[in-house]
Amino acid sequence: MKPYDKVGKIVVKMLNSTVNFAVLILLLLLLFLGVYSLWDSKQVYQVAQTNQYDMYKPTSEEVESFADLQAINSEVIAWLTIYGTNVDYPIAQASNNSKYVNTNIKNEYSLSGALFLDCDNSSEFSDFNSIIYGHHMDKDVMFGGLEYFGDKEYFDARRYGSLFYSGRAYGIEFFAFMEVDAYDYTVYNVNVTAVDGQQFIGNLLSKSKHIRDIGLNTSDRILLLSTCTSDSTNGRHILAGRITDETFADIFYEDEVISASPYRVDSSAGIKGMIERMPRFAWVLLVIVVGLLVYIICDRLYKRLRQKRNKKRERENERKTDEKEN
Repeated sequence: MKPYDKVGKIVVKMLNSTVNFAVLILLLLLLFLGVYSLWDSKQVYQVAQTNQYDMYKPTSEEVESFADLQAINSEVIAWLTIYGTNVDYPIAQASNNSKYVNTNIKNEYSLSGALFLDCDNSSEFSDFNSIIYGHHMDKDVMFGGLEYFGDKEYFDARRYGSLFYSGRAYGIEFFAFMEVDAYDYTVYNVNVTAVDGQQFIGNLLSKSKHIRDIGLNTSDRILLLSTCTSDSTNGRHILAGRITDETFADIFYEDEVISASPYRVDSSAGIKGMIERMPRFAWVLLVIVVGLLVYIICDRLYKRLRQKRNKKRERENERKTDEKEN
């Protein structure tokens, strides 16, 4: 064998080892990224779960727990509950409508944000039209479950909610569900006066998918719950209700029917739950990792088979050479 042939083989082996090492590092990085992404996604949803705030929920017997939450964050002003859903959260209000997009109710950075009242609304919900915003999230956290009100049967079965503020509880009677544009000022208007009230109500009803006749008039206080839609960049789902002095019984709680989403699969545990919780990009990473592993394994097996074949040929050639010499 010529010297430069040996050098070439050495270079090829070095390049081969380098490529294998680089592929291995890439695999480890992808695995780390996939595991981190799953963990991070789980953390985002866990922080936004309603049970994270159960200890602070005000009741008719005791409001000290709610005061404890207000001591943590002085911008906490209310508590919203929609009966028969997973919406059971404290409400904040800042001097702008940007803060609580990525800040949770405890004033900590969080992608899930918090439910918040429009900064131009009265914190005592005395305006003719008050708007509460929240993220549309999977697993029905925050306002992710509002989309279910698009189903007529679901809408008809869930008529009431409650709003606690200024030391007492008020009722909410929902009358409409709609999908509108985020820049529709005729809906997203918190400066509606009693003079324009009837026109505002008529506009809401004309844009609604589902309507419940509750005898609205210009002396009522309207509450709009707004969140993004999943199929349109500027699309918004709005559940509209009337704030009342009368409170309503939560028949879902009394019947122990706490699960809000008839379409949701319980994926809280086990391998099945883990698979259902995996986001799409995690599946893509998993496919890439498995593909690379298969490639490396097949490449190694091929090289071993080739080495065995070469050794067998060498032994056969040596045997033939020995026979000729003898």
